[in-house]
This record gives sequence, C-alpha cells and structure tokens, in this order.
Amino acid sequence: MNFLDGSLFPENQQKLVITAAPYGPEWEPSDFPEDIPVTLEQQIQKAVDCYHAGATVLHVHGREDNGKGSKRLSRTNELIAGICECCPDMILQVGGSISFAPENEGDAAKWLSDDTRHMLAEIKPTPDQVTIAINTNQMNVVEQMCAADVHGTSLQVGSPGYNAYREMTIPAGPEWVEEHIRRLSEKGIQTHFQLANIAQLETVERMMRRGVCNVPLILTWVAIGGGFEAPNIYNLANFVRACPDGSVLTLESSMLNTLPLNMMAIAMGLHVRCGIEDNLWSQKRDRKMTTVEQIEQLVRISREFGREIANGKEAREIYKIGTFYKDADETLAQNGFAPNRKLGQKGLTLHG
Repeated sequence: MNFLDGSLFPENQQKLVITAAPYGPEWEPSDFPEDIPVTLEQQIQKAVDCYHAGATVLHVHGREDNGKGSKRLSRTNELIAGICECCPDMILQVGGSISFAPENEGDAAKWLSDDTRHMLAEIKPTPDQVTIAINTNQMNVVEQMCAADVHGTSLQVGSPGYNAYREMTIPAGPEWVEEHIRRLSEKGIQTHFQLANIAQLETVERMMRRGVCNVPLILTWVAIGGGFEAPNIYNLANFVRACPDGSVLTLESSMLNTLPLNMMAIAMGLHVRCGIEDNLWSQKRDRKMTTVEQIEQLVRISREFGREIANGKEAREIYKIGTFYKDADETLAQNGFAPNRKLGQKGLTLHG
C-alpha cells in the first residue's frame, strides 16, 4: 500500500469497519459467563448488541446449547438465519476453521474428510464471507499469551485445552484451498483471507495470476505468534507495504496486543477486529471486557482520531461484498497488482 501525503488525514481515509468476534470458540462458557452466549437466542442477541455498538462485520462461530462448539450444519443454518433476520445489514463472516460433522449415517457414507470443510459453502442462508487460511501452518494461539492472560480459565497453562491449542495446525494445502475458493465463489460467498505472513500473501497473488482466485483481496493480518507473525511495527510495516492498493486490510492480534494494534490500524486508515475471541482483558488486566465494551472503546478512539465508523451499507461497499472478477487480468487490475507478463515482454509490466 502507498501512503501519499495526506494519507493519515481522516478526510482521505475510508470510514472504519469494525469486525466483532464475540463467540470465543476457544473458551468455555465458565471462562466468562457474563459474555459468552450459549443458547441460540443468546448468540443472535449478541450479534444485535455488537451491531448497535458499531460493529458491521460479525465473525461467527456457533455453539450448541450445552456450550460446546457446534459441528452441525443445521445449527449454523439456524444461527445465520436468526442473525440475518435481526441484523440484515451486518456482514456475516463465518469462521473457516469449522469442520461440520455428518448428522446421520447417510451423510457419513457420502462425506469425505475434505468435504466436511467444504460444507461451509452449503450454509443457508448464504453468509457474506467465509474466512480461509493459506498454506498449511502452525497456529499455536497460546504461544505469546502470558500466564496472566489465561489464569483461571480453561486455557490455564498446562491444562488439556492449553496443550491442545499449543499443538494446533491449520491444514490448507493448495488443492484444497483452490477448490474451496471455487465452491465459495460459485455460491456467491466472498473469500476473506486470514494471513499469517507475507509468504501466504504471495501465494494468494500467485493464485490470482493463474486465474484460480478471481476475487477481491479482502484480508486480515493475523499477528498472534505461534507460526504467525508477531504484532510489532516492523512486521506490520512489511506486510502493509506488500499489500496492493486495491486490497482491504484488517489487523488482528490477541490479548493486550489487540488494542495497540487496532489503534495503529485506525491511524493508518486500515480496519480493526476485536472481541473475546481475541482478548478477554482491559489493558490493565484488572477486569474482563465484554465484546460490546471493546467495540465501544474502538468507536470512541476512532472518533478522537477524526475517523467516522462505517454503517452496514458503507461497510458492504468497502468490503466489495458481492463482487467477483471474470479472469486473472481483471483480478490483478482491480486489486492493484501489476499485470501478468505477456509472452516475450521485457521490463516492468504496466496496466494499459
């Protein structure tokens, strides 16, 4: 991304899009019973509360009534339908880490292992986005958490949950990724790229150059360590510089890194994500902060910067919801990448 003179002036920046991640799938309901929704009605109401607080993108992970993460497509369908009815302008972004389990023996006979993940393309009503990881990668979400971050929770250091998340990996090989993007695009679902580093961004660019990923580059830089980049200014600057001018970039981190990174995003004209999936604590770690409180905090800070908050319609325009491209040439041009080299062409490539 290029930062010209005046790029930091709020009048030259897009309105701020706030993504809320209020469902916290890594936590047990007992970790924060005041804010972790369990029943379907509670989960829908949480979306409403986030929207009214100022969030226009909702990162969705569903739970069953027993508090466990849901692996049922039918439950996800119910949740999405309920949120669509109550928050029709909100961008619904389903977390791509979900792997649906067959709900009866007939399904078990039909579904292959990869198909249980591809079933994200079969959610009805259709969500606006599904997140996707690129390149199989370690995702040790607890690596940069300190003992105080998880003390007294189900992820306390040495607990079974802590040890499981410490060993977590994301399977995202090239064949599966390309097929998944194809299926999502066929259903009119936008791919939202959750990227750990520049190498993964470069893989996305190569897919676009081959014409197998003809979508807007809407992405999040996930700076959580543990196989992902650390949230420091050097990594951030390198990643932002690698993003083309047509991309839409959100920053994400974890625990007490979340607010400082979001403040950088607000100042730079980028977009933000918050919620208990990312952080449970106030900056003094003297109390837990609800997702709504975190959203309200970012709204206040952004307005102090002079940057207004996008409403639902504006967020959809910024995120290019419903936009797909016909081929590699259009994809590269619209996202701000240089065009592919023509046969025999020498020197720099430029769009005509």
